[in-house]
Amino acid sequence: MIATCPKCGSHEWNKEVEDDLIVCPDCGEKWSFIKKPLYILTGCSGVGKTTTAGEIQKLTTDYVVLDADFFYNIMPHDTDADYYAQIEQMESLSKNIMQCGKPVIWTKAGNIDMFARTYNCRFFSNIYVLALVCSEEGLRTRMTEGRNITDENWINSSIQYNNYFKTHSQIGELEFETLNTDGKTVFQVAEDVLAWIKRHC
Repeated sequence: MIATCPKCGSHEWNKEVEDDLIVCPDCGEKWSFIKKPLYILTGCSGVGKTTTAGEIQKLTTDYVVLDADFFYNIMPHDTDADYYAQIEQMESLSKNIMQCGKPVIWTKAGNIDMFARTYNCRFFSNIYVLALVCSEEGLRTRMTEGRNITDENWINSSIQYNNYFKTHSQIGELEFETLNTDGKTVFQVAEDVLAWIKRHC
């Protein structure tokens, strides 16, 4: 919506961004928009992203908090092109939501590297990523006892992904920070996430 040219009506994904102005290359029209950072809360399956997001919603209405999983119900998710399409839609939705003056926080496990290689990433002042991590023992407990997951392949895959976040600071072109949740309540983790966001406002 915000990227539809008010002069010529072009809705093509070809707009340029200059600070807080959108530029239509078809007719040269420029119009202002609210440009804010996009926040991604990531981590392996079972680490507590959705639970934390729900707690953030209880603590504040300063942000719009969304879970990327709902795209799996309405969009294909078999190829890299499918995942790029999902992320483009996440970003497109976010840039429009931000026009109400509120930043958007997404929870999403995989394909984080794709966020910096999309058309719609130009509409954000920055994209910040925070990965929730925990100990292998803690993760296994959360998955088996908290979510009743018994598939060892799933559990081991999550452990490997958790270890990646613990031993790296970048995925693709996108840097990320980590937050260790061991020994913390959901409330404490949510408060830590909000403190992290405020440092990057």
